[in-house]
Amino acid sequence: MTSGRRSLRARMVWRVLPPLAATWLIGSAIALSLSWIFAGQAYDRALLENAYAIAANIGARNGQPVLDLTAREIDNLLFDSNEKQYFVVLGAGGHVLAGNAELVSATTTNGPAREFSNGSYRGEPVRLATLRGDRPAPHVVIVGQTTRSRTRLLRAMLLRSIAPQVVLLLLLGAYLWSQIARELAPLTVLQRELDRRDSGDLGPVRLAPMSEDVERLSDAINALLSRIARGVQAQREFAGNVAHDLRTPLAGIRALAEYGLARDDPAIWRQQLASIVASEERASRLVEQLLALALADEARDSIRLEVLAVDELVRRVLLGFMPRADATGADLGATGLDVSVHAWASPALLEGVLINLIDNALRYGRSGDAATITVEVECSGETVEIAVVDQGPGIDPPQRDRQPRRWEHGPSTGEAGAGAGAGLGLAIAVRYAELLQGSLRLEDGPEGRGLRAVLALRASRNVRIAPVEPVV
Repeated sequence: MTSGRRSLRARMVWRVLPPLAATWLIGSAIALSLSWIFAGQAYDRALLENAYAIAANIGARNGQPVLDLTAREIDNLLFDSNEKQYFVVLGAGGHVLAGNAELVSATTTNGPAREFSNGSYRGEPVRLATLRGDRPAPHVVIVGQTTRSRTRLLRAMLLRSIAPQVVLLLLLGAYLWSQIARELAPLTVLQRELDRRDSGDLGPVRLAPMSEDVERLSDAINALLSRIARGVQAQREFAGNVAHDLRTPLAGIRALAEYGLARDDPAIWRQQLASIVASEERASRLVEQLLALALADEARDSIRLEVLAVDELVRRVLLGFMPRADATGADLGATGLDVSVHAWASPALLEGVLINLIDNALRYGRSGDAATITVEVECSGETVEIAVVDQGPGIDPPQRDRQPRRWEHGPSTGEAGAGAGAGLGLAIAVRYAELLQGSLRLEDGPEGRGLRAVLALRASRNVRIAPVEPVV
């Protein structure tokens, strides 16, 4: 169903033609006015020359002006095949010496030596030229001419000026219509390309753009399709991860419940319920980690890095883990926090990396019953490195090449219990490090014992730092 709106091509033509037509009309009016003025000056000059010709034949007798022209000579002098011409010669005091006395009422006898005026004679508009002189005796010569030729000339000028411009405007409109259609052709191709696609086809649109604007539009659409494709892929991965990774803990919870229901011993019920609670905690943590991975993929194109006080954020994250470390008997400490260190980062993402690395270290970084975890902060040139070091079983070098993978962290020990695995902590940390435009590498701990996870970020010397919110 159409919306009733005009097409872009029609809108562009109608946006161009009216201002252009108005400009042409104004220009034509100015040109026509100037032409009319110059044409009128030519007519007036001819009229004035007739007045001079009559005045040249005025003599004087007894101090009074006398016209020395016969009627035939005057008719020959004022002959015009297209117009009617009239004249009157006045002496001193406005006395009519010859000609049409009615012309006197159309002008005045007093005024400058030469003047032009418009009047009416015998019901017709006339153009008057008045010539005043005092030699050989004071006299006034008035010559009038009808304006039919002037009117016909004005009409001819209008017709010959406006008609061609209307034709040219129509031709220009047709040319603009065709050229705009040609320039907008890639948009039509783009529309058809998108109409033919199904919801699963998010590949780039291939166009042969004819202008920079269409090329930018094509690039923007392809960038949007790419972002949508990544979002859809992240959703698919999240759904697959949930379906795959939650199957085992949920099956375990069901098995524990069924075993307890099959027994009549309250002690066994209590033991099974405790196991169910522990399994539910692991399943809840797994869901949170899966959500964190999905959100990281969704936020890939919206992350904005800022200058951050790394030492301050590390200190506050450590303070948030102190109660848990004390409860489990872990020795949690840090080095390098006595020096102010700044890096380009996102507070939420950097906090997420640290939380996951420290959480993994507390869960799997034990050596027997003891756990010593150290967070090291160091600025070296253009790089800031944050390392979380534990003394646990570590990861074999062949396995590090496959990190981060779910459920791979060497032998399963620590508070999570046997079979708990490493979870998604390292996978989340690696994904966050990529979003921070940094890197995460795994190394052997001191003296080859444990694991050293190192986050490398781009250092900054900027003293204007973003405030770091306290870790809850």
